Amino acid sequence: MIDLAQAACEILRVAEPADKVTRALALAADWKQQHAAFVRPADPPARPARPERPPLLPPRAMPKRSAGGGQQKRIALLHALAHIELNAIDLAWDIIARFGTADTPRGFFDDWIKVGEEEAIHFSLLQARLVELGAHYGDLPAHDGLWLAAEETSHDLLARLAVVPLVLEARGLDVTPATIADFRRAGDEQSASILDRVYRDEIGHVAAGMRWFQHFAERAGLNPKQAWQDRVRRHFKGTLKPPFNDEARKDAGFDPEFYRPLSA
Repeated sequence: MIDLAQAACEILRVAEPADKVTRALALAADWKQQHAAFVRPADPPARPARPERPPLLPPRAMPKRSAGGGQQKRIALLHALAHIELNAIDLAWDIIARFGTADTPRGFFDDWIKVGEEEAIHFSLLQARLVELGAHYGDLPAHDGLWLAAEETSHDLLARLAVVPLVLEARGLDVTPATIADFRRAGDEQSASILDRVYRDEIGHVAAGMRWFQHFAERAGLNPKQAWQDRVRRHFKGTLKPPFNDEARKDAGFDPEFYRPLSA
């Protein structure tokens, strides 16, 4: 029987994206076929392994980019999205390895394994599209902001759920429809279709974040809305920026009463 948490740590320790994707998809399949189980808590690395390229820059040092238009601009955006998805693979398996215990409901593992599987598929689709456009992941610099959020919340499962799926991924629901429209205006239906797949899956990821935030908050005797707002104030640098995609957020079970009081 494969030890789920230990195998999740192995995904985090793999640097090459192709190997990370292969391991993530294989572990998800093993879980579904009941060849893997949570055996014991793990000791995940503080940071996942990363390939030599792309170079990682502070977020403020990243060159400005825009969607649509010329091919180089579209490549830059696809590269940035691929980097986000690579980080998202690690974030999904890290939450299992870092916070899983013998008392964790199986449904928690089901949800985050599915997220880890889908993020691996997203990265593969984006990398393949980059290749079709004459580029590769690693050709351009990328920023390390997502893993900084993971480090900030590494001590508290509620903080991790509050910030990663319910701030960062929820922000993706707000901005992705416009990005899809930009690609379509540029005549790039292939890229638009990939982003549409990512967008639909991400609604489910935000839903998983909300479902488990509410579960663990209530189990701790906390009011979920107040607990979420408290953790966002403490652990997210900045304010929540409208406009919000309220429709998609509601599809994910994310009530505007949670996030609108914290908006800019």
